[in-house]
Amino acid sequence: MRRSTKSILLAGIAAATAVPAMAQTGTAPATDTRSASAADAGDAGLGEVVVTAERRSENIQRVPVSVAVVTGDDLRTFQAGGEDALALAGRVPGLYAETTTGRIFPRFYIRGLGNIDFYLGASQPVSIIQNDVVLEHVVLKSNPVYDVANVEVLRGPQGSLFGRNTTAGIIKFDTIRPGQVWNSRFNASYGTYNTATFDAGVGGPIVQDKIAIRLSGLYQHRDDWIDNTYTGVSRDGTRGGRNVLGGFDERDARLQLLFTPTETLSVNVSGHVRSYEGTSTVFHRGALIRGQNNINLEPRDRIALDEAANNPQGYKTYGGSVNAAWDFGAATLTSITAYETTSGYSRGDTDGGAATNFGGVGSGESEGRVRDLDQWTQELRLASSGEGAFKWQIGGFYFDTRDVTEFYQRGFFLLPGDRDRNPNNWVRLRNVNTSWAVFGQASYRLAERLTLTAGARYTEDDKRTRLVRAGRNAAGSADTFPAASRDVTLTGKEPSWDVSALYEIDPTANVYARIARGFRGPTIQGRSAVFNTPFSTADSETIMSYEAGVKTQPTSKLRLNASAFTYRVKDIQLNGNDANGNGTLFNADHADAYGVEAELDWRPIRNITFSLGGSAIHTEIKDKRVFAQVCAFGGQVTCTVLDPTVPATIFGQPAVLAQIDGNPLPNAPRWQIDAAVRYDIPLSDRGNFFVASDLNMQGYTNMVLYRTREFYADGNLELGLKAGFTTADGRYEVAAFARNITNEKNLKGVIENYNAAVFNEPRIVGISLSGRFD
Repeated sequence: MRRSTKSILLAGIAAATAVPAMAQTGTAPATDTRSASAADAGDAGLGEVVVTAERRSENIQRVPVSVAVVTGDDLRTFQAGGEDALALAGRVPGLYAETTTGRIFPRFYIRGLGNIDFYLGASQPVSIIQNDVVLEHVVLKSNPVYDVANVEVLRGPQGSLFGRNTTAGIIKFDTIRPGQVWNSRFNASYGTYNTATFDAGVGGPIVQDKIAIRLSGLYQHRDDWIDNTYTGVSRDGTRGGRNVLGGFDERDARLQLLFTPTETLSVNVSGHVRSYEGTSTVFHRGALIRGQNNINLEPRDRIALDEAANNPQGYKTYGGSVNAAWDFGAATLTSITAYETTSGYSRGDTDGGAATNFGGVGSGESEGRVRDLDQWTQELRLASSGEGAFKWQIGGFYFDTRDVTEFYQRGFFLLPGDRDRNPNNWVRLRNVNTSWAVFGQASYRLAERLTLTAGARYTEDDKRTRLVRAGRNAAGSADTFPAASRDVTLTGKEPSWDVSALYEIDPTANVYARIARGFRGPTIQGRSAVFNTPFSTADSETIMSYEAGVKTQPTSKLRLNASAFTYRVKDIQLNGNDANGNGTLFNADHADAYGVEAELDWRPIRNITFSLGGSAIHTEIKDKRVFAQVCAFGGQVTCTVLDPTVPATIFGQPAVLAQIDGNPLPNAPRWQIDAAVRYDIPLSDRGNFFVASDLNMQGYTNMVLYRTREFYADGNLELGLKAGFTTADGRYEVAAFARNITNEKNLKGVIENYNAAVFNEPRIVGISLSGRFD
């Protein structure tokens, strides 16, 4: 049934003009907040795409970097059903995203590189940057994006110019900034499960040419829609019921003030606040039957959980920045000072089911809590002005983040009088990460058609984790945590650099080549302290990346960009399981990868716009000495392991290890396809009727380090539809929409020990209204 549904959908999309879709990749300037169809309604061409991938505003066709752009309006379309930044997954070639800890912990992967670690202090090789501020902690990476102008995805190492070294790439969110003309915009939608979204912004001058303001806000809500069918007596007070999981409330606001006291000085002061409450990820225990990959038998909207109070989570985040630019004529000095703080928790039934339904065995719940987190960043950058043959920029960057994180295990939550109750079953950690770097880049046009660019950065990255409160037994007696592991410090000192060449074949086509070296600093995994086992650590990893590409726009109606790449990550940081099923860090000798990615935008006539993107990648872990613990419960392997295995003892417990040499990196899809088409039908001089559709598909994706018959996804499909009316001037739009219209149930994550599955978002059908006022 599932295969026939996909075949019908793909055949329909191949009919092109009969199946409309929305243009997905950027087809409007970076400062333009309208969709491609609205922005270019009076023009049969695609328009220029402007990016800041090299910290300057440039045409995307002349940037020697593999970069994709999603416009703000297109992102809001993908999020109309209540989705967050994970909606980008499958919309950009080479980009993948998932979570197993709810909306507060997204994990991003670019060109197959990411991190499956669910630890609150996990290091990620993909860097998130919002309005030029790097967001390092995993909770900060979940800061919602709203009132967005453009999203840029920079693929490959980006160590030279951006705040933190990254081996995989950068996702850069740029919101609409204050301007000297009053304007506003809003997008509102309402759909299934009382899913409501309101994304709006308004701004303009307070004192003409001197002070401007912009106020932006986001509200998202979904009712609980998943039933907890458990009817027994819970040992921690959890109660079943109808519609008790799956909902969320997201409330966010941002205020920006732009001061321009002189023509050469501008200061943008920004502050934001976030309040979030919702449900953490729901794990469906036993959804993956041993030896099978079929998840269709497990209902998405029902589960029996006997612990964890129906998986609540909530966070509050505050932050601000001062972005000042002083133009000296020959050069501009930019200073970016930023502060972020957050606190909150996430609790979950980690076995994903009621023990009574599984022979009375297997109970588990945990909670991660950030008591306090403070992140300070400071960047100074001096960059040449003008459009001459020689361009340069130099600067420095300082990063400081400190947090207090706690982890609670099952015994802490049990009711008074329970024989297994242990109110001391929790730990507290203090984490400190400081880093400084100096960097520079120069670009020189050697000939009329040839430009060379080179950049370099030197970084020192220091990390320290201290166990300040160890777990104890119920009586409160002294813990037995190893003294030598209570305070761990790691330091990484590495250069990063890149060299690229861009050659203009003719005014419609450019080719480029790029070599880049990057690194990710060392990592400490402290969560294992809650099981009274030592911290695990991983040394710095380094990457050498090579890519070449072509950027063409033969006519104003057609644009095609493509690139091929290969890379090697030495001492790659990986994450597996220990004897408790808890994440543990280790390094493998290296991992190799090669692949291609391409994006096509085409407007054959004024009323039709197509976009098509795709990527293919091969990744391979290379280290015959590295083994990963496999799925196991009660001393028994619970899945079908396809790799060679050996028995072992870990922390005094029996285990089975699999050799992972030659395996693909986890969550690295072999291929991805995204397609979109939009068809506008003029009705009169008052407006247009439009129909649109967008699709993304995902090839074989292994979700763990070892190969099994259960823990992978293959052929995942999601389709969106939208139909409505736009006024002739493009100011208003009213539409009906559907996200995941076929209600595909796709596997997005697993909990290995319990053969538990994590599913994608359900079908959301609704209506939307948007408007803009200039």
